[in-house]
Amino acid sequence: MNTQILFPHIGRVIASTGTRGFAQMLHELMLTRLAIDATHISQTNVDAHGHLQTQTCGCWLGAQLTSLPTTETSPQLHMSRRDGNVRYLVSVHRSPHAADFSAQDRRIFEGFAPLLLPMVEKHVAALHHAAIGHEHATASSEGQHLDVLRQRFSERLLQSGLSLSNRELEVCIGLLAGSTAPELAQQFNLKANTVESYLKRAAIKMGISGRHSLKRWMYSAQDRAATETSFTLA
Repeated sequence: MNTQILFPHIGRVIASTGTRGFAQMLHELMLTRLAIDATHISQTNVDAHGHLQTQTCGCWLGAQLTSLPTTETSPQLHMSRRDGNVRYLVSVHRSPHAADFSAQDRRIFEGFAPLLLPMVEKHVAALHHAAIGHEHATASSEGQHLDVLRQRFSERLLQSGLSLSNRELEVCIGLLAGSTAPELAQQFNLKANTVESYLKRAAIKMGISGRHSLKRWMYSAQDRAATETSFTLA
């Protein structure tokens, strides 16, 4: 295969690695030599129990298609690359009523394999790293939110001259952060009834009726301070 002719397309594929446009760029690269209507990229993992887990890593459909043809009668070709328990698969399809792939088409497609499969592997790796980075950023943001919430709640307790046990404190903060009692029970490895008991003890100390009054209690001092400041300024 003359890669010099394909070089501009190859460059666009490489530049799109790890992005949503990768499948389209790969599709357009193959279109230079092969008539196809859709390109699909997937990764299959084999877990410790031998179960297959397949994940779509990119898909591009031609304008004449509204969905990817997956029936056995739809003309399609596949190329794959295996690395340990991971298999990378590139599939190309034609619309169900199109002519089948010829022997020459198959040879052209096979000729793409040494070029495309390493690109696909790098694309999937880039998606994986991006997902991990997003999870870490989300976890960090949630952790910072809880830290701020914990500080404000502790200040509110101090203003009120109240003291809660560590577990009562964590249950209240968890509820203020949006968690449910069953979720907190799972998080703290407790029974849901035990979480409810901690909430009731805290509610009695704070003089509130329960979780629905918790936010009002939490922010009532701030609201009152804001009102007093507004009144003074007026």
